[in-house]
Amino acid sequence: MYSSGQALPFLTYCRRRTIAQEETRISRYLIPHRKEIFATGVCVLIAVGINLYLPYIMRLIIDGLKEKTLDQPALIQLLSTYFLLGVVSVVFSRFLRKIPLKLSHKVEYALRSDVFGHLTQLDQEYYRGERTGDLMTRMSSDINIIRDSIGQGLLQGIRTLAVLIFASIVMALTDPGLAWLVFSLYLPMVGIFFLILRKMRRQQKDLQEHVSEVSNFCQESFAGIRTLKGFALERRRNNQFEELNSDLVKKNMLLQVSRQSLWPFMAFWFSLGMILILNFGGRRIITGELTLGTLTQFIQYLLYMQWPLLALSWTMSMLQRGKVSWIRIREILERESSLECRISNQEPQNSKVDARIQFQDVDLAIQGRTFLKDINLDISAGTTLGITGPTGSGKTLLVSLVARLMDPTDGSVLVGGIDIRNLSLAQLRGMIGFAAQEPILFSRTLEHNIGFGVVNPDKTLIGWAADIAHLRDDVEGFPEQYQTMLGERGVTLSGGQRQRTSISRAIARRPDILILDDVLSAVDTQTEAAIMGKLQPVMKERTTLFVSHRISTLRYADEIVVIENGCITQRGSHNELIRQPGYYSELNTLQQLEEKLEADA
Repeated sequence: MYSSGQALPFLTYCRRRTIAQEETRISRYLIPHRKEIFATGVCVLIAVGINLYLPYIMRLIIDGLKEKTLDQPALIQLLSTYFLLGVVSVVFSRFLRKIPLKLSHKVEYALRSDVFGHLTQLDQEYYRGERTGDLMTRMSSDINIIRDSIGQGLLQGIRTLAVLIFASIVMALTDPGLAWLVFSLYLPMVGIFFLILRKMRRQQKDLQEHVSEVSNFCQESFAGIRTLKGFALERRRNNQFEELNSDLVKKNMLLQVSRQSLWPFMAFWFSLGMILILNFGGRRIITGELTLGTLTQFIQYLLYMQWPLLALSWTMSMLQRGKVSWIRIREILERESSLECRISNQEPQNSKVDARIQFQDVDLAIQGRTFLKDINLDISAGTTLGITGPTGSGKTLLVSLVARLMDPTDGSVLVGGIDIRNLSLAQLRGMIGFAAQEPILFSRTLEHNIGFGVVNPDKTLIGWAADIAHLRDDVEGFPEQYQTMLGERGVTLSGGQRQRTSISRAIARRPDILILDDVLSAVDTQTEAAIMGKLQPVMKERTTLFVSHRISTLRYADEIVVIENGCITQRGSHNELIRQPGYYSELNTLQQLEEKLEADA
């Protein structure tokens, strides 16, 4: 589960930001690609410049033909120039599409890598308050929206801006009267346009949040499908999904109503502008104040502006979606871990740390509730500490403090006489093999899961670890043995097989500190005895914390502590504790009675 000298390097995080707040701007991902952005700008200038020059050539041809001042060689020259410039414009327009789209995929790759890396560095406190479905939506949908807003937004945004600016300048130089007519028409259009965009931003945020709700609902339903079927709740769950899905469609439709209203609005305004230009320009042609070629040139500019103006609504809508998604991604990148870091070096240190573990006046409170209080322990290197107590007494939290899955509220946890907050997480967790109470297996081969924490596990190591956990006989019964593919969370294995795979994974790393958190609860007593018989030599070579409710397991420990209501109420060896009145002796009597009843049955 954690890395060691042999193991995979563990991503570490302390109470500081790996990505500083001032760096959590989208520009952080665009600046490294400034050459591509510059190339896009150059392509835009060339393509737009040519497209603005072509109507001027058309004007020369029309006026020359009308006034009969254009001979055949001059006409051929103008037409050839028109054709060649059109070809050049097509080539640069091709690059104009290719470069930004390629850039957007590079940004997507970097951003998704940063978000995933940052999520793996956050501590348990963060994940207690977040939903898996929401995180999946941010990792997939939101990052895809950001990618599209950069690729298409950069492409259409730069081109639209260039067209509007340079076309306006050329129109003003061509005919100021017609130009001011167009400008006066488009100014109120811009105001209405941005009012609609403000409304769309709110709708987009509501939509993205609801997409996360649907994603989280589906994730929980699929993960708990056995429970749903066991209680025959499929119809109720389907009805709940129908309600969620219906609300999603309604919010999407509201957004689409706002978004799609921009296109007819822009088209209507453009048509109105064309009518006014033809009316005003036609009158001036009749009076001889304006040539037909100039009016045609002006209309060509307006036609050339048509797509950028229509695309402006689509581009701004996409940028608004990207802005909402970026805010959701930035919330992850700016989230800090609650783990305190007292050193700057996050890499494993070369100095060897002794496996002695000490708890000094340790208290632990989560969200105002006290779970552990006045814990004082001194566990010598190479000894085994058994931990037991009622459900919810704080046993798992106690061993989690050693691996720094959380920090104590008060007091200190020491390893090798060093406060673990003064050790890098990579070095500390590199010493630990952790088999959790609820084993998490990955949808890979059994061999991959056993050797998960080792860089280059060989078959000998995998076989040894499986044998220690009494898993080898089960594996040899599988058709593909160690190459057997496990389902999600190891669903293809039984509960006992999952726990034994977790034990194998922990000991395969040959850690200095071995933590086994109630890992034999799903196996029968005979299998338990076989596992403990093979674990004994392994446990004697390292410091072991063993959480269990079974006396038959705890009796192997050098020392046993009983935790009740977050406090240590009893401590001693097995023989000492069974003679003392209290939880341990009562548990021993109860389990002996159960064994007797089972034998009689």
